Amino acid sequence: MIDLYTFGTPNGRKVSIALEEMGIDYKIHPINIQKGEQYSADFLKISPNNKIPAIVDQETGVSLMESGTILYYLATKCGKFLPQDPHLHWQTLEWLNWQMGGFGPMLGQAHHFLHFNPGKSEYAEERYATEVARLYGVLERQLDGRDFIADEYSIVDMAVWPWASRFEFQKVDLNEFVNVKRWYNTVAERPAVIRGYGVPAAADIPKI
Repeated sequence: MIDLYTFGTPNGRKVSIALEEMGIDYKIHPINIQKGEQYSADFLKISPNNKIPAIVDQETGVSLMESGTILYYLATKCGKFLPQDPHLHWQTLEWLNWQMGGFGPMLGQAHHFLHFNPGKSEYAEERYATEVARLYGVLERQLDGRDFIADEYSIVDMAVWPWASRFEFQKVDLNEFVNVKRWYNTVAERPAVIRGYGVPAAADIPKI
């Protein structure tokens, strides 16, 4: 049993989607970051960085924060969604780190300036809109001729897709990225993704 501490954000949805895809039993512990619950002393013991998601594996006693590490742990635990072929294995980790270091943080900044706080900084809006477009261009080229980011469906798709699902916050028209749109819709139709997207509270996947 996995205790999942989460909220309805892209990073949180990565892990709930993975748990659903892998068929791992889990218990949901909602952490309302809009009310500052991530700063509680109890949660700090589980996530020293005060960020969701975090997990505790009741079978092993392992406690983890950071969504990329959690995805790697879960894939290793269940033996799914992390290719064993050396080339695909490292390609998957390469793109997982691309998401963790770029596609997530930069899109998060775009959410802050373009969606939640428009008009506060013209420089910031231009900077992050430009970088978001560049990153979607990178993803578009990677998906050219591929069904999924690292050839086969894996934890990297589970990591990237929830951020792409916030395309409206980023002021991105996915119709301009044909390969991304195809991939986005393919992943959005997976039953486990639909279930995982609705954790910890029911939510509809944005449609294109």
